[in-house]
Amino acid sequence: MSGMNFLERLLDGVAVEWKPLGEEFPFIRNGFVGTVTPFFTDAENGVRYLQGTNIHNGVISDKTTYYITKDFHQKCSRTELKADDILMVQSGHVGESAVVEEKYEGFNCHALIVMSNGGKCNSKFVNYYFQSTDGKNKLKRITTGGTVKHILASKMKQFIIPIPPLEIQTEIVRILDTFTALTAELTAELTDRKKQYNYYRDRSLSFEGSEVDHLPMGMPEVGEFIRGGGLQKKDFAENGIGCIHYGQIYTHYGTYAHKTKTYVSKEFFKKARKAKSGDLVIATTSENDEDVCKAVAWLGSEEVAVSSDACIYRHKLNPKYVAYFFQTEQFQKQKRPHITGTKVRRVNADDLAKILIPVPSSEEQARIVAILDKFDTLTHSISEGLPREIALRQKQYEYYRDLLLTFPKSEEVEA
Repeated sequence: MSGMNFLERLLDGVAVEWKPLGEEFPFIRNGFVGTVTPFFTDAENGVRYLQGTNIHNGVISDKTTYYITKDFHQKCSRTELKADDILMVQSGHVGESAVVEEKYEGFNCHALIVMSNGGKCNSKFVNYYFQSTDGKNKLKRITTGGTVKHILASKMKQFIIPIPPLEIQTEIVRILDTFTALTAELTAELTDRKKQYNYYRDRSLSFEGSEVDHLPMGMPEVGEFIRGGGLQKKDFAENGIGCIHYGQIYTHYGTYAHKTKTYVSKEFFKKARKAKSGDLVIATTSENDEDVCKAVAWLGSEEVAVSSDACIYRHKLNPKYVAYFFQTEQFQKQKRPHITGTKVRRVNADDLAKILIPVPSSEEQARIVAILDKFDTLTHSISEGLPREIALRQKQYEYYRDLLLTFPKSEEVEA
């Protein structure tokens, strides 16, 4: 069955109306606009305050939740959000939207538009339409601004939406909800697997109650730290010899790598600090404590250039074993006291040399690596395991979403 036949069968010859959004969803005036920071309080003594950062991936996120004082709440224009109302980000990451699942009193700053469900449309259907390719393209055409993007409520009121019969809207929502639920289940499973992996990795590398020696990483019999060179992004070349920039370690690389993302010229490479196969390359600078000292084991056959704000760890251990150790809580706990700086966080090579690493036999290191590699593949690989399955399900969802939400338009309806 072709896509068009599927849609025709679902509509079964029923005409689809196209109407301005404001006719179907009354718009509610926004809440307070301005500086609200002095009026923040805790959940027990305040009223929930919503803003653009609360809307992410089609849901109202609690990652950043603020509350304002009740006195301040009384002085401002209030918005009572009801179940099935739609919130849309008006400023910043415009076009992000979500359906309110339960009634509560909240505030929306200038970054939110509130659309109250009048009962004529299925709110989730409209929200799915905003996320469709057709909906996103239309939202782009009414977006204004340079660095900070904006969508005016007046423009959204005139935003034309397709309105099939309510039972058709409900069926489309049911189908898309099924895909969304499946992706959510896989994502939850991936989260559980990662927790399991982290637990097993930390336990495998703790050696509690065993006679394994814990030695300083800078001890001559174990390894040495070598500071990176003066490589900057401006030194990248179209091709040439591989290089690792410190910023790529926490944005591009995983536990280990066989090839680099970027290159430098042969002339630059001659004077660069170099990592050999088996060395670790460590980002010694970051904007947060979690990323500082993130490491990648370089397993390529050729030497690569290494940037400043990174260091090379040349050692006598299994490279993957050391890279996995850098991910453990045992390492993180030892690292934290050595972090310096305010805006930019860093750990220097001399302090890294003091950190103790468990050093079992080479056979035991290889055994641990073999087990952790399987977990790593399952949880992190883009070509195997759950991440690949989630990506495939997301593509399938997007295909059916666009199929189900692309309706024929009459000549008078703006494309």
